[in-house]
Amino acid sequence: MLLNKKIIALLAGMLALIANTISAADYITDAGAIVKKADWKTMQTITVTMDEFAYEPDGLKLNAGQPYKIVIKNKGKVKHYFTAPEFFKAIATRKIQSNKDGEIKAPYFTAIELMVDGQLDLYFVPVKKGSYPVFCTVDGHRDQGMEGMLTIK
Repeated sequence: MLLNKKIIALLAGMLALIANTISAADYITDAGAIVKKADWKTMQTITVTMDEFAYEPDGLKLNAGQPYKIVIKNKGKVKHYFTAPEFFKAIATRKIQSNKDGEIKAPYFTAIELMVDGQLDLYFVPVKKGSYPVFCTVDGHRDQGMEGMLTIK
């Protein structure tokens, strides 16, 4: 019985390791090199405003290999999310920056949360071509139309 518990624990650990490896493999693995190689002097800036219950604009068309800064502003009366897990897997992220509080450098994430009157700037290079949904995960917001599409061509 004790041997069976050890085998089950070992197998569970191996499955967790495999799942984490597969999940991390979905993201751009050479993001640091892509960000470093990018010509940030040619960076394009796009502003996305969040309000009840919409993104403006509700769709973006981005070119693979082109550096971007998306300025995300919450002009709503409540907090909102810019949730786009598949999109974040398709880009090489340089950083997320608050113009008054600092910046975050991370290889990947799934969502950006903004409080009322908040602003965050996302610096990145699109890599994997495709269309990716973006939506707000606050209860009921997506159902009321707070969603859009991010396209990398």
